[in-house]
Amino acid sequence: MPIKKLSELVDKVKKLPKMRVSVAAGEDPHTIEAVAKGVLEGMIEATLTGHETRIKEVTSEYKIDPSIFEIIDTPDEKTAAVTAVELVNSGQADFLMKGLMGSATYMRAILDKEKGLLPKGKTLSHITVLEVPAYHKLLIGTDVAVLIAPDLAQKIAMIAYAVDIAHRLDVERPKVALLAAVEKVNPKMCATIDAAVLTQMNRRGQIKGCVVDGPLAMDLAVSEESKRIKGVDSEVAGDADVLIFPDIEAGNIFYKAVTHLANAHLAAIVTGAKVPCVLTSRGDDEDSKFYSIALAALMAGKRK
Repeated sequence: MPIKKLSELVDKVKKLPKMRVSVAAGEDPHTIEAVAKGVLEGMIEATLTGHETRIKEVTSEYKIDPSIFEIIDTPDEKTAAVTAVELVNSGQADFLMKGLMGSATYMRAILDKEKGLLPKGKTLSHITVLEVPAYHKLLIGTDVAVLIAPDLAQKIAMIAYAVDIAHRLDVERPKVALLAAVEKVNPKMCATIDAAVLTQMNRRGQIKGCVVDGPLAMDLAVSEESKRIKGVDSEVAGDADVLIFPDIEAGNIFYKAVTHLANAHLAAIVTGAKVPCVLTSRGDDEDSKFYSIALAALMAGKRK
Protein backbone atom coordinates (compact mmCIF):
# COMPACT_ATOMS: atom_id res chain seq x y z
CA MET A 1 0.00 0.00 0.00
CA PRO A 2 1.24 3.53 -0.74
CA ILE A 3 2.64 5.49 2.18
CA LYS A 4 0.07 8.14 3.05
CA LYS A 5 1.61 9.78 6.11
CA LEU A 6 5.11 10.98 6.93
CA SER A 7 5.07 8.86 10.11
CA GLU A 8 4.72 5.81 7.86
CA LEU A 9 7.81 6.99 5.97
CA VAL A 10 9.72 6.99 9.27
CA ASP A 11 8.49 3.48 10.06
CA LYS A 12 9.72 2.24 6.68
CA VAL A 13 13.18 3.80 7.12
CA LYS A 14 13.61 2.25 10.56
CA LYS A 15 13.40 -1.20 8.97
CA LEU A 16 16.28 -0.41 6.58
CA PRO A 17 20.05 -0.43 7.25
CA LYS A 18 21.14 2.77 9.02
CA MET A 19 22.46 5.60 6.86
CA ARG A 20 24.87 8.25 8.18
CA VAL A 21 24.05 11.93 7.74
CA SER A 22 26.75 14.59 7.41
CA VAL A 23 25.39 17.84 8.85
CA ALA A 24 26.94 21.10 7.68
CA ALA A 25 27.11 23.54 10.63
CA GLY A 26 24.94 21.49 12.95
CA GLU A 27 24.67 24.16 15.64
CA ASP A 28 21.04 25.23 15.72
CA PRO A 29 18.55 23.67 18.15
CA HIS A 30 15.99 22.44 15.59
CA THR A 31 18.65 20.62 13.57
CA ILE A 32 20.27 19.08 16.66
CA GLU A 33 16.87 18.00 18.02
CA ALA A 34 15.84 16.44 14.70
CA VAL A 35 19.14 14.63 14.19
CA ALA A 36 19.19 13.43 17.82
CA LYS A 37 15.68 12.07 17.42
CA GLY A 38 16.76 10.17 14.32
CA VAL A 39 19.77 8.71 16.12
CA LEU A 40 17.89 7.81 19.32
CA GLU A 41 15.07 6.15 17.37
CA GLY A 42 17.62 3.97 15.58
CA MET A 43 16.98 5.49 12.16
CA ILE A 44 20.38 7.05 11.37
CA GLU A 45 23.92 7.74 12.51
CA ALA A 46 25.23 11.31 12.43
CA THR A 47 28.33 13.44 12.03
CA LEU A 48 28.03 17.16 12.82
CA THR A 49 30.48 19.75 11.54
CA GLY A 50 30.56 23.21 13.11
CA HIS A 51 31.64 25.00 16.29
CA GLU A 52 32.01 22.13 18.76
CA THR A 53 31.59 24.41 21.78
CA ARG A 54 28.32 25.82 20.48
CA ILE A 55 27.03 22.36 19.54
CA LYS A 56 27.70 21.13 23.07
CA GLU A 57 26.07 24.23 24.56
CA VAL A 58 22.90 23.47 22.59
CA THR A 59 22.93 19.76 23.50
CA SER A 60 23.36 20.70 27.16
CA GLU A 61 20.50 23.21 27.00
CA TYR A 62 18.20 20.65 25.40
CA LYS A 63 19.42 17.76 27.57
CA ILE A 64 20.86 15.78 24.65
CA ASP A 65 23.94 13.60 25.09
CA PRO A 66 26.53 14.94 22.58
CA SER A 67 28.29 11.56 22.51
CA ILE A 68 25.51 10.21 20.26
CA PHE A 69 27.05 12.28 17.44
CA GLU A 70 30.47 12.43 15.90
CA ILE A 71 31.44 16.13 16.08
CA ILE A 72 34.06 17.72 13.81
CA ASP A 73 35.10 21.18 15.00
CA THR A 74 35.27 23.76 12.17
CA PRO A 75 35.99 27.51 12.39
CA ASP A 76 33.29 28.90 10.10
CA GLU A 77 30.26 27.95 7.99
CA LYS A 78 32.18 27.69 4.71
CA THR A 79 34.64 25.22 6.21
CA ALA A 80 31.76 23.35 7.83
CA ALA A 81 30.03 22.99 4.44
CA VAL A 82 33.18 21.87 2.64
CA THR A 83 34.02 19.37 5.40
CA ALA A 84 30.49 17.95 5.38
CA VAL A 85 30.65 17.43 1.60
CA GLU A 86 34.10 15.81 1.90
CA LEU A 87 32.67 13.26 4.31
CA VAL A 88 30.13 12.25 1.67
CA ASN A 89 32.68 12.12 -1.14
CA SER A 90 35.02 9.97 0.95
CA GLY A 91 32.26 7.49 1.75
CA GLN A 92 32.10 8.40 5.44
CA ALA A 93 28.50 9.63 5.14
CA ASP A 94 25.52 8.65 2.99
CA PHE A 95 23.69 11.96 2.69
CA LEU A 96 24.05 15.65 3.46
CA MET A 97 22.05 18.10 5.59
CA LYS A 98 22.10 21.86 6.02
CA GLY A 99 22.36 23.18 9.55
CA LEU A 100 22.90 26.76 10.72
CA MET A 101 24.16 28.32 7.50
CA GLY A 102 22.87 30.26 4.54
CA SER A 103 21.45 28.24 1.67
CA ALA A 104 23.89 29.95 -0.72
CA THR A 105 26.91 28.63 1.20
CA TYR A 106 25.37 25.15 1.35
CA MET A 107 24.56 25.10 -2.36
CA ARG A 108 28.02 26.39 -3.33
CA ALA A 109 29.60 23.44 -1.56
CA ILE A 110 27.30 21.02 -3.39
CA LEU A 111 27.88 22.70 -6.77
CA ASP A 112 31.67 23.08 -6.48
CA LYS A 113 33.02 21.69 -9.77
CA GLU A 114 36.08 20.05 -8.20
CA LYS A 115 34.94 18.98 -4.73
CA GLY A 116 31.14 19.13 -4.91
CA LEU A 117 28.40 16.54 -5.31
CA LEU A 118 26.78 17.35 -8.65
CA PRO A 119 27.69 14.93 -11.47
CA LYS A 120 28.40 16.54 -14.84
CA GLY A 121 25.25 17.07 -16.89
CA LYS A 122 22.82 16.47 -14.02
CA THR A 123 20.06 18.87 -12.96
CA LEU A 124 19.80 19.85 -9.32
CA SER A 125 16.22 20.20 -8.11
CA HIS A 126 14.33 20.55 -4.83
CA ILE A 127 11.48 18.22 -3.90
CA THR A 128 9.03 18.57 -1.03
CA VAL A 129 6.80 15.77 0.24
CA LEU A 130 3.78 17.32 1.95
CA GLU A 131 1.26 15.84 4.34
CA VAL A 132 -1.70 18.21 4.08
CA PRO A 133 -4.57 17.40 6.48
CA ALA A 134 -7.18 18.39 3.88
CA TYR A 135 -5.80 15.99 1.23
CA HIS A 136 -6.25 12.24 1.15
CA LYS A 137 -2.61 11.29 0.54
CA LEU A 138 0.90 12.70 0.39
CA LEU A 139 1.67 15.36 -2.20
CA ILE A 140 5.07 15.62 -3.85
CA GLY A 141 5.87 19.14 -5.08
CA THR A 142 8.74 20.44 -7.17
CA ASP A 143 10.50 22.87 -7.48
CA VAL A 144 10.07 25.33 -4.61
CA ALA A 145 13.66 26.32 -3.81
CA VAL A 146 16.30 25.71 -6.50
CA LEU A 147 15.16 26.03 -10.13
CA ILE A 148 13.87 29.56 -10.70
CA ALA A 149 12.23 29.17 -14.11
CA PRO A 150 12.71 25.57 -15.25
CA ASP A 151 12.82 24.92 -18.97
CA LEU A 152 11.39 21.85 -20.68
CA ALA A 153 14.49 19.70 -20.14
CA GLN A 154 14.62 20.65 -16.47
CA LYS A 155 10.93 19.81 -16.06
CA ILE A 156 11.62 16.36 -17.50
CA ALA A 157 14.30 15.90 -14.82
CA MET A 158 11.94 17.23 -12.13
CA ILE A 159 9.30 14.69 -13.11
CA ALA A 160 11.86 11.87 -13.06
CA TYR A 161 13.10 12.77 -9.58
CA ALA A 162 9.56 13.15 -8.21
CA VAL A 163 8.42 9.86 -9.73
CA ASP A 164 11.47 8.12 -8.26
CA ILE A 165 10.51 9.36 -4.80
CA ALA A 166 6.87 8.38 -5.36
CA HIS A 167 7.95 4.85 -6.25
CA ARG A 168 10.00 4.68 -3.05
CA LEU A 169 6.85 5.74 -1.19
CA ASP A 170 5.19 2.69 -2.75
CA VAL A 171 3.08 4.63 -5.25
CA GLU A 172 3.26 2.28 -8.24
CA ARG A 173 1.96 4.62 -10.93
CA PRO A 174 2.12 8.19 -9.64
CA LYS A 175 -0.19 10.78 -11.13
CA VAL A 176 1.74 13.88 -12.17
CA ALA A 177 -0.10 17.20 -12.51
CA LEU A 178 1.58 19.90 -14.61
CA LEU A 179 0.30 23.08 -13.02
CA ALA A 180 -0.64 26.34 -14.70
CA ALA A 181 -3.15 29.12 -14.14
CA VAL A 182 -5.57 27.51 -16.60
CA GLU A 183 -6.29 24.06 -17.98
CA LYS A 184 -6.23 24.97 -21.66
CA VAL A 185 -3.19 25.59 -23.83
CA ASN A 186 -2.61 29.30 -24.30
CA PRO A 187 0.22 30.32 -26.68
CA LYS A 188 0.91 33.34 -24.47
CA MET A 189 1.45 31.17 -21.37
CA CYS A 190 4.63 29.12 -21.61
CA ALA A 191 3.63 26.87 -18.73
CA THR A 192 0.64 25.59 -20.67
CA ILE A 193 2.73 24.84 -23.76
CA ASP A 194 5.36 22.94 -21.74
CA ALA A 195 2.58 21.01 -20.01
CA ALA A 196 1.03 19.93 -23.31
CA VAL A 197 4.40 18.78 -24.64
CA LEU A 198 5.23 16.82 -21.49
CA THR A 199 1.81 15.20 -21.47
CA GLN A 200 2.29 14.03 -25.05
CA MET A 201 5.81 12.76 -24.26
CA ASN A 202 4.34 10.65 -21.47
CA ARG A 203 1.64 9.25 -23.76
CA ARG A 204 4.31 8.26 -26.29
CA GLY A 205 6.46 6.53 -23.68
CA GLN A 206 9.22 9.14 -23.46
CA ILE A 207 8.42 9.82 -19.80
CA LYS A 208 7.90 6.52 -17.99
CA GLY A 209 6.72 5.13 -14.69
CA CYS A 210 3.82 7.53 -14.22
CA VAL A 211 0.81 9.17 -15.83
CA VAL A 212 1.23 12.85 -16.71
CA ASP A 213 -1.45 15.41 -17.50
CA GLY A 214 -1.56 19.14 -18.00
CA PRO A 215 -1.98 21.95 -18.08
CA LEU A 216 -4.09 21.68 -14.94
CA ALA A 217 -5.10 24.51 -12.65
CA MET A 218 -4.42 23.84 -8.97
CA ASP A 219 -8.06 23.17 -8.10
CA LEU A 220 -8.32 20.59 -10.86
CA ALA A 221 -5.19 18.79 -9.72
CA VAL A 222 -6.48 18.10 -6.21
CA SER A 223 -10.28 18.44 -6.26
CA GLU A 224 -12.67 15.81 -7.55
CA GLU A 225 -15.45 18.38 -7.27
CA SER A 226 -13.62 20.83 -9.54
CA LYS A 227 -13.00 18.01 -12.01
CA ARG A 228 -16.72 17.17 -12.03
CA ILE A 229 -17.91 20.77 -12.29
CA LYS A 230 -15.46 21.65 -15.09
CA GLY A 231 -16.14 18.40 -16.92
CA VAL A 232 -12.45 17.62 -17.44
CA ASP A 233 -11.62 14.09 -18.58
CA SER A 234 -8.33 13.37 -16.80
CA GLU A 235 -6.93 10.44 -14.85
CA VAL A 236 -4.74 12.84 -12.86
CA ALA A 237 -7.28 15.56 -12.02
CA GLY A 238 -8.60 15.39 -8.47
CA ASP A 239 -6.11 12.71 -7.46
CA ALA A 240 -2.59 14.04 -8.12
CA ASP A 241 0.41 12.52 -6.38
CA VAL A 242 2.94 14.93 -7.88
CA LEU A 243 2.66 18.68 -8.52
CA ILE A 244 5.05 20.20 -11.06
CA PHE A 245 5.10 23.94 -10.48
CA PRO A 246 5.72 26.26 -13.45
CA ASP A 247 8.28 28.36 -11.56
CA ILE A 248 9.82 28.88 -8.15
CA GLU A 249 7.37 31.63 -7.14
CA ALA A 250 4.34 29.38 -7.60
CA GLY A 251 5.99 26.48 -5.81
CA ASN A 252 7.40 28.47 -2.91
CA ILE A 253 4.17 30.34 -2.25
CA PHE A 254 2.16 27.10 -2.30
CA TYR A 255 4.60 25.32 0.01
CA LYS A 256 4.66 28.12 2.58
CA ALA A 257 0.90 28.63 2.38
CA VAL A 258 0.06 25.00 3.16
CA THR A 259 2.61 24.77 5.97
CA HIS A 260 1.69 28.04 7.68
CA LEU A 261 -2.06 28.18 6.96
CA ALA A 262 -3.11 24.55 6.47
CA ASN A 263 -0.96 22.83 9.14
CA ALA A 264 0.91 20.73 6.61
CA HIS A 265 4.00 18.76 7.60
CA LEU A 266 6.80 18.26 5.12
CA ALA A 267 9.99 16.49 4.14
CA ALA A 268 12.33 18.28 1.72
CA ILE A 269 15.49 17.27 -0.12
CA VAL A 270 17.58 18.37 -3.07
CA THR A 271 17.83 15.73 -5.79
CA GLY A 272 20.19 15.24 -8.70
CA ALA A 273 23.39 15.25 -6.64
CA LYS A 274 25.43 12.13 -5.87
CA VAL A 275 23.44 11.76 -2.67
CA PRO A 276 20.24 13.26 -1.27
CA CYS A 277 20.80 16.66 0.35
CA VAL A 278 18.40 17.86 3.03
CA LEU A 279 17.41 21.47 2.43
CA THR A 280 14.71 22.91 4.65
CA SER A 281 13.79 26.51 5.39
CA ARG A 282 15.23 28.19 8.49
CA GLY A 283 11.61 28.63 9.57
CA ASP A 284 10.83 24.91 9.40
CA ASP A 285 10.31 23.15 12.71
CA GLU A 286 11.98 20.10 14.23
CA ASP A 287 9.37 17.72 12.80
CA SER A 288 9.94 18.93 9.23
CA LYS A 289 13.69 18.50 9.62
CA PHE A 290 13.18 15.03 11.12
CA TYR A 291 10.91 13.93 8.28
CA SER A 292 13.40 15.38 5.79
CA ILE A 293 16.14 13.26 7.34
CA ALA A 294 13.90 10.20 6.97
CA LEU A 295 13.22 10.95 3.30
CA ALA A 296 16.92 11.47 2.57
CA ALA A 297 17.80 8.25 4.38
CA LEU A 298 15.19 6.37 2.35
CA MET A 299 16.60 7.69 -0.94
CA ALA A 300 20.23 7.19 0.18
CA GLY A 301 19.46 3.59 1.04
CA LYS A 302 18.26 3.04 -2.51
CA ARG A 303 21.71 3.91 -3.79
CA LYS A 304 23.44 1.25 -1.72
